[in-house]
Amino acid sequence: MKILVDADAFPNALKEILLRAVLKRQITTIFIANKRIGIPDVHHVSMEVVAQGPDEADHRIAELCEAEDFVITADIPLADRIVTIGAVALDPRGTIYDENNIKHLLAMRNLMEELRNNGEITGGPSAIGEKTVRAFADGLNKVLSKRL
Repeated sequence: MKILVDADAFPNALKEILLRAVLKRQITTIFIANKRIGIPDVHHVSMEVVAQGPDEADHRIAELCEAEDFVITADIPLADRIVTIGAVALDPRGTIYDENNIKHLLAMRNLMEELRNNGEITGGPSAIGEKTVRAFADGLNKVLSKRL
């Protein structure tokens, strides 16, 4: 198993939690983004910079992902691609995406996008707070416990 991180907008507070877990367990982890981010210089954690452009990181993650892998992303269409491969994904807010919920979450995401595009709702997700950090840590531990 390897962990692939959609790192373009991955919060630093969550990165610290993830790094503690992967360093402790020595899990191969690849951060993928279209700009370099700071990660520790250890043999099983790496950074891959992809070309600028929408979904470039998502395409690379889907290309690298295998059935036993674990992806961290807030992008529900990417999570759908990952789950279809047979892998599992975790949202930075703690939601585990799997075959039991991804189609429902994708439909909800598409509905909300349509409502935003029509101006019926505005705004985005709330800021990362203590509750969100705990939810991410719990989801991470749950996935790692099942996969290791």
